[in-house]
Amino acid sequence: MSPFDLRQIRRAFGRAAKNYTRNAALQRRIEARLLERLEYYSGRPVRILDAGCGPGHGSALLRKRFRSARIIALDLALPMLRQVRPGWRNPLVRVCADARALPMPDASVDVLFSNLCIQWIADLRELFAEFRRVLKPGGYLAFSTFGPDTLHELRSAWSAADAAPHVNRFAHIGEVGDAMIAAGFRDPVLDTEHFIQHYAVAADLMRELKAIGATNADAQRTRGLTGKARFRRVLDAYEGFRRDGRLPATYEVICAHAFGPDAGQPRRTAGGEIATFSVDALRGSRR
Repeated sequence: MSPFDLRQIRRAFGRAAKNYTRNAALQRRIEARLLERLEYYSGRPVRILDAGCGPGHGSALLRKRFRSARIIALDLALPMLRQVRPGWRNPLVRVCADARALPMPDASVDVLFSNLCIQWIADLRELFAEFRRVLKPGGYLAFSTFGPDTLHELRSAWSAADAAPHVNRFAHIGEVGDAMIAAGFRDPVLDTEHFIQHYAVAADLMRELKAIGATNADAQRTRGLTGKARFRRVLDAYEGFRRDGRLPATYEVICAHAFGPDAGQPRRTAGGEIATFSVDALRGSRR
């Protein structure tokens, strides 16, 4: 996958911040499914990280569910964080940061929750290595992301206009699982589900994507405006998917959870497998 343009991601979500909630019905549905996975976690968390929190809807639900826990709402776009309502009792902690470089100590998080954030990060192994770093041994990771079948109709329609990338590419469930295992996460469980939204015209879908900040962030994307003739070719091509008077837009959603590995458990890196252990463990050993 081509690396993403981080500035474009931050800019697009920043512009969408004020109107994000009213246009994010699908995101709320997926968030509800992901919250159900917390039933597999039986601990009493002290600190919970909501990575890619957006306007903080999920963070608020996490605070309601775990009333004694400290909730950290983290997002790359500062305007999104300004939409988060911290509350007055056990207020949410708002942090503007990149999920690949979390400003948190090692083994400091009990639960790491992330709804539809990691599809914007190309190097999943780097990301999960960072998630592992901040998650406590036995801590709980739950996240959702989009799979490669997402918006395949829109991708196909754009291909009728030109060969440039217009729809982001998404990792396959196998790639996601491999990255989790490489980071050493225990007992990973992943599954996929397809959601189909319907629209009167393709332009409505495009407007909705822009309204939530889900624009093309491929670093190799074409800059500049789309001409009327080319845009008309896209709309005409999308019409080939019309069924029962409506146009479908498919979203393949990958939901996953896993547990933080024990201290010292090996992890795979580009340089080989690495394990750590306490120096105290060597005492009395002749090796």
